Amino acid sequence: MSESYGALATDFFVNQRLQLKMDMPAERDAVLPLFERVRRDFKHMTRFRRGPGELTLESEGPDDSAGLPHQWVALRRNSMRSSVLNPEGPRGAYKLHKLLLDVAPNYLSISPLDIDYLELLFAFDLTCAANHDAIVFDALMSPAGGQPAHAPPLASLLDIRGATPVEFQPMFVVSLSEAMDIQAQFEVKTRTRPGKPGEFESAPITVMLSMRQFSAPADVKDLKEAFNTLAARGEELLDSHVIPKLLMPIREAIASSGSA
Repeated sequence: MSESYGALATDFFVNQRLQLKMDMPAERDAVLPLFERVRRDFKHMTRFRRGPGELTLESEGPDDSAGLPHQWVALRRNSMRSSVLNPEGPRGAYKLHKLLLDVAPNYLSISPLDIDYLELLFAFDLTCAANHDAIVFDALMSPAGGQPAHAPPLASLLDIRGATPVEFQPMFVVSLSEAMDIQAQFEVKTRTRPGKPGEFESAPITVMLSMRQFSAPADVKDLKEAFNTLAARGEELLDSHVIPKLLMPIREAIASSGSA
């Protein structure tokens, strides 16, 4: 993972999700020991919250003086999620996720039969005070070299007098294995917020890459190896496709519009 990913966006985060087929135990004797085990390695994660259908352990917020990112772990009915916001590098981004894959199966009685899929998400937030959908459409669908003949066929759908994009959030999924068990999802999420007439409030456009493995490992001890595979393939796709072909065009379109 590039150490400079965070410099490309307002915020950069790496999330993990272990989706299960059955409900997880929510009793004190299972959840609290797991969270205490996480705190042993991440002492700044001290905030425990109980919300609708969710138990969360998180840090109070980014500690700039200590160089610590904001992190959280969330247990839902049949999923375990974790997030690291603005990590400094690979170890900062992956350490929490790998710890959970290592210790959670024991605390929560997770077996390979119970695993639906493992997901690793890379996401970039780009602050934009403009019509997000128009920005993304122009960035990704503009004719190559400014020549209409080189416009993607989908762009011709906007050849309507006075038409302005108000919902353009491209998303597609590709398989990376013959067994179709490792997949990559590319997605751009817009959040246009109207302000005064002719103006827009600042909000993030999010560029995401989700890596998923659907085949369960033979042993829960192999979850970290599955994570390593997703991380390696994900980093390759970030450098070869997501950043140059999604993130940078949108980033440049925002800068050109003066709405950053």
